[in-house]
Amino acid sequence: MEGLGDSVFIDGELNPDRLSPLVLAYVGDAVYELYIRTKLAALSPKVHELHGAAVKYVQAAGQAAILHEWEPILTEEEKDVVRRGRNAKGGVPRHADALEYRYSTGFEALLGYLFLSGQKQRLKELMDRIEPSLKS
Repeated sequence: MEGLGDSVFIDGELNPDRLSPLVLAYVGDAVYELYIRTKLAALSPKVHELHGAAVKYVQAAGQAAILHEWEPILTEEEKDVVRRGRNAKGGVPRHADALEYRYSTGFEALLGYLFLSGQKQRLKELMDRIEPSLKS
């Protein structure tokens, strides 16, 4: 996670408080995907195994489950970002459960917010609670 929140990736003019929750989720999706892929890369040299394992973590159901685990330790500010993401107007893919998808959008919005607001330590603290594995 070192370097992930460094300013080289963040536009200093960007104010995450003024971004829509869907834009925060867009950034958070990339942050999460990179985190999962990086963690899994240390576990196997076989790309097909890495991809298969990554899919279960980046699906809406997996993200929603992680968010539910985090809820007791989130600050009020973080809960507000999640709520805004969860309630954002956007489509739900046909293959996804609507409620899980809304929670996963809240999850991604939180990660995007923490990343863009430079809260690197808090982002790392939350992400370190996720233990990716190659098991199905």
